Amino acid sequence: MGNKDYHFRQLLEMEACTNCQVCAEVCPAVAASGDGELSAVFRMKGVKDLVRSRSAFFQRLFRRETWEEERGKHFSGTSFRCTLCGNCQEVCPVGIRLKDLWLSLRQDMVHSGFYPKKIEMIRDNLARSRNVFDEENEERAEWVEDMRDAPDDGFIKERAEVVYFTGCVAAYFPLAQKIPMALAELLEAGGVDFTLLGEEEWCCGFPLLGAGLKEMFREFADHNLEAVREKGASRVIFACPSCYQMWREYYPARFRISHATQYLLELLGEGRIPLKETPLKVTYHDPCDLGRGAREFDAPREIIRNIPGVTFVELPRNRENCRCCGGGGNLEMIDAKLSAEIARAKIEEIQSTGAQAVVTSCQQCVRTMTTFVRRNKIPLEVMDITQLVLRALDR
Repeated sequence: MGNKDYHFRQLLEMEACTNCQVCAEVCPAVAASGDGELSAVFRMKGVKDLVRSRSAFFQRLFRRETWEEERGKHFSGTSFRCTLCGNCQEVCPVGIRLKDLWLSLRQDMVHSGFYPKKIEMIRDNLARSRNVFDEENEERAEWVEDMRDAPDDGFIKERAEVVYFTGCVAAYFPLAQKIPMALAELLEAGGVDFTLLGEEEWCCGFPLLGAGLKEMFREFADHNLEAVREKGASRVIFACPSCYQMWREYYPARFRISHATQYLLELLGEGRIPLKETPLKVTYHDPCDLGRGAREFDAPREIIRNIPGVTFVELPRNRENCRCCGGGGNLEMIDAKLSAEIARAKIEEIQSTGAQAVVTSCQQCVRTMTTFVRRNKIPLEVMDITQLVLRALDR
């Protein structure tokens, strides 16, 4: 074990924590579970203790012993039972970059051998199949076959101006496949020269970082960059905020990248997607990676307001303060019950607005909220913004 998983900046930030506990007040895992050990303030205390336990100086100064196995296993529970929503970072009064610190902590836990067994499944699935679900990667674009008037080329061209990077969840989960179908249909309606990567698309790498497996990431990024380059594309678009965030923060800037909301807003502004009257009362859920992560709050709201007939109401907690849906950070794989309880709180907040539908811009948010709504027979429609725009498309 060692402290090599942390940047020097992070070691300094640990000491900057004032123990104010504001982060615990906004943590969706703490609110859903009532367990204070899932809070950022508890995790911060633990990681500082862990780092100091490895230093001979601190061992002498504080008479601390090295971490024993049981203590490490217990602490891994707070390390991985977190959605990585970033709300703790948003409210931190001293500006500690907590989300990056939690990713480094997870990597430390893996290197130290203190991690849930599901991490091994994530690692093996990605190493073997290049997607987190261990599905055949050759089937990544098979959702196209279920589209009305599916093109013969399956939207996979040798060359194109734009690459639509689908993402693992939308590629393989039937519940989320309506999102790429909707976006592809809108791109066609807008006359966009686009292509999919098909089996040449590999996972963006976010599940690797979220699982503490950063060493595997570079191979995935290099492959995806080369796959886009071979298409001759100058732009890549994403309906998945996590994929978009990975390309923004961890991939070299070789192409112009946009989230689907940003790109659709451009097409609407150019008059390339005509819209019809669509009576519906909706609210909007800001995905964590698109909102707090990429600071994109306005594009989706502009799109919604551009649709005639749609009545828009804000959630009590919105934009940078939006409550997580429970679907992030690999939490569903690690603790499905906690993920569902966070989703429950989210749906109750949505229902308080009186909206007929909740619109979001994330395939994982759609999947998480729809699963909860269906299991509990709640009369609420959950949709991605691409689906809302497709419904309003004046054909």
